[in-house]
Amino acid sequence: MQATDPTSTRSNCSDSATIFVSLELSRAVWLVTALLPGSNQKMSRHQVPGGDLAGLLSRFAELQRKAQARTGEFARIVVIQEAGLDGFWIHRVLESEGIESHVVDPASIAVSRRHRRAKTDRIDGEALVRTLLAYKRGEPRVCAMVRVPTPDEEDQRRLCRELKTLVSERVRHVNRLRGLFFSQGIADYDPRRPDQRARLDELRTGDGRALPPHLKAVARRELEVIELLDRQIEAVKAERDALLAAAQTAEVPSKAVGILLGLKGIGSGFAGALWSEGLFRHFDNRRQVAAYAGLAPTPWKSGRIDHEQGVSKAGNPRLRAILVEMAWLWLRHQPGSALSLWFHDRVRRLGGRMKKATIVALARKLLVALWKYVTQGVVIDGAALKAA
Repeated sequence: MQATDPTSTRSNCSDSATIFVSLELSRAVWLVTALLPGSNQKMSRHQVPGGDLAGLLSRFAELQRKAQARTGEFARIVVIQEAGLDGFWIHRVLESEGIESHVVDPASIAVSRRHRRAKTDRIDGEALVRTLLAYKRGEPRVCAMVRVPTPDEEDQRRLCRELKTLVSERVRHVNRLRGLFFSQGIADYDPRRPDQRARLDELRTGDGRALPPHLKAVARRELEVIELLDRQIEAVKAERDALLAAAQTAEVPSKAVGILLGLKGIGSGFAGALWSEGLFRHFDNRRQVAAYAGLAPTPWKSGRIDHEQGVSKAGNPRLRAILVEMAWLWLRHQPGSALSLWFHDRVRRLGGRMKKATIVALARKLLVALWKYVTQGVVIDGAALKAA
């Protein structure tokens, strides 16, 4: 999800010929809050059963008839909704119907800072309409609109996400089986070895007993799950490698995958994740790149107070985690690069206790450097390439 500059996608609109609508979506009910032209800023609320798209479009047509009866001219509709669990399919349907639709990052909308603030769907719907009005008036920084990915872009990133989910699930089952055996005094059993099943009959507990029958049954079931996950992981890896191979032979900008794979220390896993999670998008500058990954700094300056609060963590959490992991590996595989030298010099000056904070700063610099490398051809200073 990428937040764009509020002034970049804004079009001119006349309030006298525009119906501003917000959608509060839930599984059971869709709450439609509308501000009609000539209504003296009084908003109306309507409910549509959740998932009833035909009913929603019918409600929009009814709002247009009311607006035309009041003003004597046809009014267009501008819709806003929050990015959430419903995804982007409603946005795509509205746009296909010729309705101007916007998806907003809910965290970017200003709310009351009272400790106990009232929160209802009605209040949220009205706040969304007011946010949309301010956005269309051209007020800066009123909110951050999401750049909706295409269906193909949304689908391509599923492979890397599924792979991470499967690997995490396998680790969970392996650790559970190891923990069960460790509680019986067995510390050398590896569920990932080829002879894992045959060893079950040979294992002895710490006090010399054979494995209890129920524990052995649990172990067999866990091994079946681990073997299934192994097959699924290999299948997903094969799909990912095929997708990356196709991307390397495609036209620009997909050739960026091949450029990433040419760097030492970046394999198919990192290259696919970097591309599918962020670098396939368009960014105007390095600040937008860092902000999308949630690695932008958040200063706190007020009066004599001036300190850093750390990174914002407001962007893509998957991309941020990938970059922090990659930053550690970058130090190992690219020790002579300018980024690695900067890291070691900073840690030497600030002390070892700042190593974790500095690795996050290195992750931000690495992301910006990779973005410039794949989009502008700016070579990373001192970075080594893989041998042909």
